[in-house]
Amino acid sequence: MTQSDPLDQDALADSIFEGLNPAQRKAVETTEGPLLVLAGAGSGKTRVLTARIAYLIGVLGIPAEQILAVTFTNKAAGEMKERVEKLLGPAASEVSIGTFHSIGVRILRRDIGHLARNRGFVIYDDADSIGVIKDVLKGEGLDPKVHEPRRIRWQIDQWKNAGLLPPAAADRARDLDEELIASLYAKYQRKLADAEALDFGDLLLLTVELFRKHPRVLDYYRNRYNYILVDEYQDTNGVQYGLIGQLAQVHRNLCVVGDPDQSIYAWRGADIRNILDFEQDYADSETAVKVIKLEQNYRSTQPILSGASAVISNNFDRKDKDLFTDREGGSPIRFFEAEDDREESRFVIDKLLNANRREDVPFRHVAILYRTNAQSRSFEEELLKYDVPYTIVGGQRFYDRAEIKDIMCYLRLLVNPRDDQAIRRIVNKPTRGIGKASFEKVESLAAGRGVPLMEAMRIAVETKLVGRSTGKLAAFLDMMDGFSSSPAGGLAVGGSLDGLALDDMIARVMDGTGYIRALEKEDTPDSEARLDNLRELLSSARDFHVVNEEELEGEERSELELYLDQVALISDLDSYEDREDRVSLMTVHSAKGLEFPIVFLVGMEERIFPHASSIRDETGLEEERRLCYVAMTRAMEHLFLTCAAERFRYGDRTYQSPSRFLQEIPDELIETLGSASRSARSRVSSAGGSSSRFDYSYAQGEASEGIALGTRVRHPVFGRGEVLAVLGSDLNQKLRIKFERAGVKTVMVRYANLELA
Repeated sequence: MTQSDPLDQDALADSIFEGLNPAQRKAVETTEGPLLVLAGAGSGKTRVLTARIAYLIGVLGIPAEQILAVTFTNKAAGEMKERVEKLLGPAASEVSIGTFHSIGVRILRRDIGHLARNRGFVIYDDADSIGVIKDVLKGEGLDPKVHEPRRIRWQIDQWKNAGLLPPAAADRARDLDEELIASLYAKYQRKLADAEALDFGDLLLLTVELFRKHPRVLDYYRNRYNYILVDEYQDTNGVQYGLIGQLAQVHRNLCVVGDPDQSIYAWRGADIRNILDFEQDYADSETAVKVIKLEQNYRSTQPILSGASAVISNNFDRKDKDLFTDREGGSPIRFFEAEDDREESRFVIDKLLNANRREDVPFRHVAILYRTNAQSRSFEEELLKYDVPYTIVGGQRFYDRAEIKDIMCYLRLLVNPRDDQAIRRIVNKPTRGIGKASFEKVESLAAGRGVPLMEAMRIAVETKLVGRSTGKLAAFLDMMDGFSSSPAGGLAVGGSLDGLALDDMIARVMDGTGYIRALEKEDTPDSEARLDNLRELLSSARDFHVVNEEELEGEERSELELYLDQVALISDLDSYEDREDRVSLMTVHSAKGLEFPIVFLVGMEERIFPHASSIRDETGLEEERRLCYVAMTRAMEHLFLTCAAERFRYGDRTYQSPSRFLQEIPDELIETLGSASRSARSRVSSAGGSSSRFDYSYAQGEASEGIALGTRVRHPVFGRGEVLAVLGSDLNQKLRIKFERAGVKTVMVRYANLELA
């Protein structure tokens, strides 16, 4: 980038800093060395990241191609890039902004050949991966009803998130069950390689392995990316932490932005220690680690902020922040305890209907948040009763719908004929009369000769292995060959796809496979809805071309290959839009990153929120409290908290106790709605009132006294460990313990059922 006129730079700097508070400005200007930006909820972190990139390029003159910004959703990456381009214009086009997985794809598409893998790999989703695991189990003679594929997939994911390849996973196996899964993991990886496929975990795991085995490749990216920014650092897992460490090891110009209080993804491998230990991890750099706190909130009213801060202050693993807002006033947090779950749903729908009808509040400004998906049913029924439009966020993705996946599998096969999972899905869609017994013969042939299914199908046709199905298999192969043949060799199904625009190519596949005709012949409301979805797929292909037209020039890979990558990397939140006037229903996990003027946080009961699976484990309980903090801080203007005295769960009526998190909100911030005296479980919080307090202890007896550092103990779940620190006393006493198998954990003595080892 050429140096611009000093006056122009001054004007650009003014536009970059316009509206930033002092802490935000300091975060933008602190560009050299490691920087931790502790960004509280609603504190404008995206604006800071955007301004920082613009400042590096426009004011300091750093070449745009030397900057790498990593986010957690494609939507956030797109917004960031759009904002930077608005400030800088074309100068920002060379900045690398994307999710961890999209960055991994870019690197592997260029350099995976160093690992003796094909650059034309396809990316498998969850369903594809489960299919591969089932194939592995079948090959090993193991019953999938006994060895549940999803549990095996989860364990493999955990190992990949921790950065462990099969040999390392086998070394870490803690029992016979994990030893078996580790051996299946190795076979699973071989099947992926045979199909020239990678799953999501591989996109990062193999990138780290590429850098470890080939230092020259790593040096190339280290020299390219002199400035690295990472958003949502509290949600990074082991392999993401390792990847950033590899890239930033030399120049150390690493800015990480995040909030330990919003770390809510431990179940998928996120490690809160990554952000809590950042200062120690980078303490040996020549430039001291700097920490800047963003504490001014631009989203919520002060009562909401104070209530959320009071809840999260009960956690131990955190860094103190004091969120505040310049906004004056604000309604108190409203609390309602219903007699049962039906009354709870009636209360919520009544309140949102009143807001819509009396105050003209759009439905899209309202969100109903719950801890688990199963809680949505009663609210959906009530919304339907009053004809209130709503959407379930985090439900089935557009690209996970059956008809969309079918067409995408046809497209995947055109790119990679070794994609066995794609063939299994579409060989008989639409129905072609290829029988199950015939296809099983093809699968046996493929397994016996060690060849892909497509090649086995050709052998089966040549040898007439499948008898009367031979002609049908041959027709399928002719159809696929016709799509990829030269124009001179085009077949009756529509001929070659060469040279066609992306949407025309997809339309040709839809027509040539007979998929459209089959749906039209079905002629039902369901088939019409599926046809609408396929038309929407064509629209997405046209949009992709328009948005990426400039980037496609000079690109080695085809537009179809790039489109398949984009589709594979789309997440639930990427497809969320609040343009339609609908109430949003979602789990708290799905709400991360969103905000709404009115939020109903429902089901605030013990064993629901906090969840029963987390109550006895202090680490799990702290994550539940972080979830509550995230949920509360989604609200901009009004926050309602509800619970029920009775709830229909697991086919029976259960009596509920209000969540302990309710008790952690100061009385002066709460307004109780309804009759607060009708239930012994009600929380009384009227002016001058006092709150009922509940005993949330699940173990008898007082906390242990006189526990010495170095004491060897045994935990019923984590096993043997050594006490590293004693925190607090009496019933609130906690121990930090280094366990042999589970690493360092903080446990509360009265819950932990510890024994001397």
